[in-house]
Amino acid sequence: TLQLSLLLVNNLTTAYYCPDNLTVVWIANYLKINNNSKEYYKKKIIDLRANIAREKEEKKKDNEYYARMIKSASTPSSKATYRKYKVDKAASHDRDIERYKRQIEDAKEALARLKK
Repeated sequence: TLQLSLLLVNNLTTAYYCPDNLTVVWIANYLKINNNSKEYYKKKIIDLRANIAREKEEKKKDNEYYARMIKSASTPSSKATYRKYKVDKAASHDRDIERYKRQIEDAKEALARLKK
């Protein structure tokens, strides 16, 4: 059986944290904001912007890591492998950032529809 503990995140959202697989499952909003309210979309936009900032930091860390690995690699083939990993990882981060940007635009459109 999994042990779940209740967390209060940013005083807004309740979540269950599962220590066995380190996942956070968002289950409900503490302020009882429903999916069709202005507050929900405003909070969603803020969260997505935070996700973008976090993803950019992760991209920067990964680039630094792979640059160190490339520099310290002893064979040309391992250098080429690390270069490929670096490019692939950067592209993955870029895709995630673009996905978050699309979600922000969707949330902004939904918010504009609610304001009408």
